[in-house]
Order: sequence, then structure tokens, then C-alpha cells
Amino acid sequence: MPLCFIEPQEAIRVVAESVGREARRQLLGEVVRAWVDEIPEDELEAHYAKAVEDLDEDDVSMLAAWHAALEVGHPVANKEFLLMAFPGLGDHRREALRIAAGFRGDEAFDAGAGEEQALMTVLPWLSEERTIELAADAVEIYCWDRLGSDN
Repeated sequence: MPLCFIEPQEAIRVVAESVGREARRQLLGEVVRAWVDEIPEDELEAHYAKAVEDLDEDDVSMLAAWHAALEVGHPVANKEFLLMAFPGLGDHRREALRIAAGFRGDEAFDAGAGEEQALMTVLPWLSEERTIELAADAVEIYCWDRLGSDN
């Protein structure tokens, strides 16, 4: 029997409320990835700057280490380097934003920030097609959670 909801966004919210902590974290990660994929090219740098601004020193160091793997110059673990290096990342800019936004999301999740607030903030920015894909992913995560993951 298929699950039916009026809107895919509601399906995603219902699943987020119905699964364990690790499954919620995984679902929120998928939501962030979907959001980054939908950001127009000319807005990537502004979103990256906002994400980097909110990172702590450990996350800045890890993001700089990721830059080192791309060989975009000698990485320095500070926000200024990350912001200056961003335009030179080329095709890797979206991945850099996913990582930075993921760090922010993990910190908010660990601090107990509401998943509902994160979903309310990001889901309206997604296209209908992407939201439908994400709803299907949410159902898969729900099944994974209910069929015996370590939650």
C-alpha cells in the first residue's frame, strides 16, 4: 500500500518525526545536499561565506584539510583562506559548500536545534521535482530505520 501525503514536504517532515536520531541526521544531510544542489551558481559564494562564518576552529581545520586534498594552494586553517580559495575550486565549489553546511548542521543537531526548524528553512527552497525525490529518499530512510538500524 503506498503512502500518500498532500505534499512531499509533509512526507519528509512526518518521516523526520518518526525515525530515530541517526536516521534523522541522515535525512537532514540529504536535505542539505538537495538544497546545495539547487542553489544558483551566482549565489554559491554568498552561501559558502555564511556557512564558513559560523564554523568553529575544528571545522575550519577539517575544511582546510579537504582543500589540501584538492591542491588549491597551501591551505591555511582560517576562514579568510577558505573564502579566498573558494572561487578557485571550480567544479568542487558545491562540495565545499555541502561540507561547510554539513558541519553547521551537525553542530546544530548536536546542540539540540530543532530538525523541524531546519526542514522549514530549507524545504521551501527546493524544486517540486527535487522535493519528490527527497520524499522517496525519506521513505527509504524510514524503512532502513524501522528494519533494524543501530539507532
